[in-house]
Amino acid sequence: MVAKAEYKPLPLTRLAGGASYHQPTYFSPQPVRVDSPAVEVMTDLKLVAAATIEADTHIDVANQAMIARGVRSLLVADHLGGIVGLVTARDILGERPMQVVRSRGVRHEDIRVCDIMTPHDVIEVLHIGDVLRADVGHVVETLRHSGRQHALVVDVDPLSGRQMVRGVFSASQVARQLGVPLHTTEVARTFAEIEAAISGAEA
Repeated sequence: MVAKAEYKPLPLTRLAGGASYHQPTYFSPQPVRVDSPAVEVMTDLKLVAAATIEADTHIDVANQAMIARGVRSLLVADHLGGIVGLVTARDILGERPMQVVRSRGVRHEDIRVCDIMTPHDVIEVLHIGDVLRADVGHVVETLRHSGRQHALVVDVDPLSGRQMVRGVFSASQVARQLGVPLHTTEVARTFAEIEAAISGAEA
């Protein structure tokens, strides 16, 4: 097994304007090791339907949509399927809603996904070519280095040249597939537990 110290973060770039997302067929996560291919912990949107929400949806509805799908993030899409942002459970359940209430003088019941999401033009993404050459350990280090629970993976439609969201990495899914028991959604604790499991495997 390759030592954890040899893993480096993968390159990140910005999500392109007008990006969309792939459509599905079937996906079943399998147990992995830290030196397994990275794609084994990626939710491939050619195999499973993307979890999406519209920007003007109330944040409580978005939270319920995540619970119903068993996910902790949603792609925010317009009516044409274009990606306009990303919203996570931490965005909804964390400090962002209260910041909106204080800064805009609005009520909680008036807060929409667009008020707290990360807009598309500041989302950093991984390219599928890099992912296909990477191991699970690279994904763990990339997420840890970025301080985020999720990372989008993109490719390019060969016909239109349009950037497409091909997949999603989730720290909680990586942990589950590595066999790491998680008791919190906090980033620091998540990666402490993942890294402890990796260290134990390398011993």
